[in-house]
Amino acid sequence: MNRRLLRRRLLGMLASLSAAPIAGPGAAIGAEARTALSGRPAYPVVRRGVPLVFPRDFGAHPEYRTEWWYVTGWLQPRSAVLADPAPMGFQITFFRSRPQIDQRNPSRFAARELVLAHVALSDERQRTLAHDQRTARAGFGLAGSATTDTDVWIDDWRLSRQAAGGGSRYLASIPGNRLGFELRFDSSQPLLLHGDAGFSQKGPLERQASYYYTQPQLAVSGRVVHDSKPLEVTGRAWLDHEWSSEILADGATGWDWIGINLDDGGALMAFRIRDRSGATVHAGGSWRAGGGRKRTFDPRSVVFVPQRRWRSARTGATWPVAMRVTVGAGTTDALTLDLEPLFDDQELDARTSTGIVYWEGAVTARSEGRTLGRGYLELTGYHGAVVL
Repeated sequence: MNRRLLRRRLLGMLASLSAAPIAGPGAAIGAEARTALSGRPAYPVVRRGVPLVFPRDFGAHPEYRTEWWYVTGWLQPRSAVLADPAPMGFQITFFRSRPQIDQRNPSRFAARELVLAHVALSDERQRTLAHDQRTARAGFGLAGSATTDTDVWIDDWRLSRQAAGGGSRYLASIPGNRLGFELRFDSSQPLLLHGDAGFSQKGPLERQASYYYTQPQLAVSGRVVHDSKPLEVTGRAWLDHEWSSEILADGATGWDWIGINLDDGGALMAFRIRDRSGATVHAGGSWRAGGGRKRTFDPRSVVFVPQRRWRSARTGATWPVAMRVTVGAGTTDALTLDLEPLFDDQELDARTSTGIVYWEGAVTARSEGRTLGRGYLELTGYHGAVVL
């Protein structure tokens, strides 16, 4: 093993020992430090009415406890070998976390900030999920996140943003011999701010909230490496950026979340936070039509109803992989989508990094048998309560 790889793995192992468990995208995580213990960080509260300012808010917010940049989408391989290549789903996520350590520690090795990353590729033809993950403490040039614009990395894994024609162009570079991504994401629409101008409440209390925006309908081009074979791809993607200090209410055990690029150019995000019995603690969502009209949904008007479940032989967890989601419930223009997975086994075991098992899957959205769009469904808390 070369010295560079040994150093990276050693720092990653040290970082893991310092990390507080964090969870996947779709909802911010962590508990607000209600009392500033001696030398430990007192995390800022997410507040309604604070405007998001760009390009600054494309960048990192290191004073908050948790943050992520989360890209999912559908890819279509362009293959001269396969006459009819099957579509693929993908996930690229970078997290940053500010753990509760003594900020007065002068050591350069003190884990003041942790950076984690997950990548996954759902292959419909083989019905398999390939995935990889990394963990490191920020610093020493090995990992970090810029505060002026999107630029977050762990060693040679990187996600960054460039201004392009009044919009954004994101670049993901995830080298790998077995699984890798070299992808470009070009914006085609304005940002979609969730909740109240980017203030997205996730619980009954206002402090249980995140700052949250999406860049939907990203045009994808580039290459993936799958089973050590390079494939040129095109597709459509969805990017979330979210940061927070507290999210889950007392008694909450997990959440269901969707991000759907609609075929008419629209975009739909919806979520619900669940308790141990499966009841909804809080819910919300945003929908923007292809023409630009936007609606924000209150907790009572967002309904998730499992349609079919799949049990994992690896972890024993049972996941509602087919879901019916209604937004605007109780109104004359409610929208109901039936979500069907690309295939059932899209479970990701991230207990060695973020500390949880979750289901993160490519889904097709249909209404009365007609396909309306494609996106991703995220499920947490079905392998036991998410511990924050």
